[in-house]
Order: sequence, then C-alpha cells, then structure tokens
Amino acid sequence: MTAIDMHSHFYGGLVDSLRRRDSRPYVAPDAAGRDVLHAMTASTAMAAGYVEPAARLAWMDAAGIAVQMMTFPGALGVDVMPAREIEGAIRDYNDHLAGLCRASGGRFVGLAGLPLDDIPAAAAEMRRARLRLGLAGAILPGNFFLTDADAERLRPVFAAANDVGALLMVHPGLMPGEAPPPAYPDHAILRASALNLQASIAQMGLTLVGGRLLDDHPDVTVQVVNLGGTLPFILERIVAVARSRGLEFDQHRLRLMVYDTASLGPRAIETACRVIGADRLMFGTDYPIFTPDSPLDCLADAAVSGADRDMIRHGTAGTLLRRLGVLA
Repeated sequence: MTAIDMHSHFYGGLVDSLRRRDSRPYVAPDAAGRDVLHAMTASTAMAAGYVEPAARLAWMDAAGIAVQMMTFPGALGVDVMPAREIEGAIRDYNDHLAGLCRASGGRFVGLAGLPLDDIPAAAAEMRRARLRLGLAGAILPGNFFLTDADAERLRPVFAAANDVGALLMVHPGLMPGEAPPPAYPDHAILRASALNLQASIAQMGLTLVGGRLLDDHPDVTVQVVNLGGTLPFILERIVAVARSRGLEFDQHRLRLMVYDTASLGPRAIETACRVIGADRLMFGTDYPIFTPDSPLDCLADAAVSGADRDMIRHGTAGTLLRRLGVLA
C-alpha cells in the first residue's frame, strides 16, 4: 500500500449534533431504520464508512490506500450556519477528528472545519487546529472563491493559516446566508453535480490565480479539488481569450496550488498532468461519497509515465504532508 488519498470526508463526531436538528442539514432515520444525511442539496443514506473508522480502514486496506486525509464535511453546510448555533459542535468535531488521527498509527490525517459565519472565530480555530490539535489545516467552502471580493473576506483566515503553515482545501460549498440553488428541471443530478459543479470549481481556481491571496500568504498551501474542475480542459481557450482581449493571464500560476483527482478518470488525469504537472497533482477518492471497487484504476489506466503516476499516487502528497509535520 503506497497510495495517499487526499480527498475524503468524515461525518463521525458531527452526527449527534445533526440528529438534534429538524431542518437541513440534519440526520434522521428512514423507514428502514437507516440514518439518512439530509445535506443542503441532497439526502443520502449513510454507510458505515461515514462514521466508523474501522469500516473506513477496511476499505482503504482493500483498495491499497496507506494514508487518507479526512476532512470536515464541507458541502454539508454546517460550517456556514450561524456561529452561535454551531461553533461548539465544530470545535467538538475537530477535537474528535484530531483524536482519531493521533490514534491511527499514521493512517489518518485531518482537515478541520471552521465557523465561517464569524471570521475572527474562524481564524482563531484555524490556529487552534494546527497548533493544539495537530491537524493539517482546514476546509473552506468554494463559493467564497467565485468572486475576488468574497475571497477577500477570508483574508484573516489565510493570515492565520500562513502564520501556522497550513493546508487549505477549497471545496464546493455555500457561503453564510446563501440558499441552495434551485433544482434544474431535467437531468438535475448530472447538470448540478457534474457539469455545473466542475465549472464552478474552475471559477474558484481562476479567482485564486488572479487574486492576491496566494502571493500574500506564501506559507499556505491551497488545494483545489477535482483537478481544478474544467480549468485544465479549457485553459487554451482562457489563454486565447486573454491574448485576444489584451488581458493578462499567466497560466503558470496554476502551479501555485495543488489539486486532487477525486471522482475523475484517466483522461482527465492525463490532461491535468500535461497542463499543470504531476508534481502538483494528488490522488483522491471523495470517500465515502464515491466508493469505487478499485479507486486506483484511474491512475493505472492513465497514459502517463511511471514517475508521474507515482508522483500523483503518493509523491506530491507525501512531500506536502511531511512538510506540514503530519506524516512521518
């Protein structure tokens, strides 16, 4: 087992709080007695891996995954609820996650959740997560990165992360006060969860590339999920449009960030490898949302060099996690 999974979510430590709620996000049993997670935009019956580390480790062992980064479930919408309602639950979750990571013998590393309705409190929890809990960093909702102005609202969080040397994962999720978008009238899951989601991730990446947060916080590593969405595939179009309109766009700034492969396949990996470089790419699964029987097939089937395949499977992530002091 050599693979490092840099994109998975863990719900244990938060479910008890969600059971006490009766509006989204909440957890309630269905007619069959299964716990159903009612997130802001979808409802899912939770398998054991959502909350049970033993089930997760068994899946990792079968898949050949040595280390997994577990994150606060960002898309759930808990971290953007009113801070007075949820700040304690987030802190308790972070404590629980840190305990699991310490007890895992190096199998788990973690990213904290932050109470983002209160930016000063979020910055303080960022520092606590790194300095007291030993977590690698935190997860941030991607809708903050759909415009430069909204991204700047997170500058205090970036400053705290820079002070403590942290990883920040940019993952799809709402901002405080935002309502979920209306459902599409047809092909709703594919339009929302595939086409629109990946285009929005590209918007997030463009905001980061074009803004100042990366330059002003050099000790922060930013991870954009899903290979940066559609960015690698339309980069040539972006460059052509910028050139024809007399705009500045430095495509090499994409390498200021790292990216995971979660839920994407070999052709996407090949493209990102050529456009961004394997040394900025990291294997990811999006477990337990996605539970393919052979998650590493996406790498095995990609037409990339053996050295690049190894870099994506564990090299990029291993270098990062060791630098953060969370991997031996």
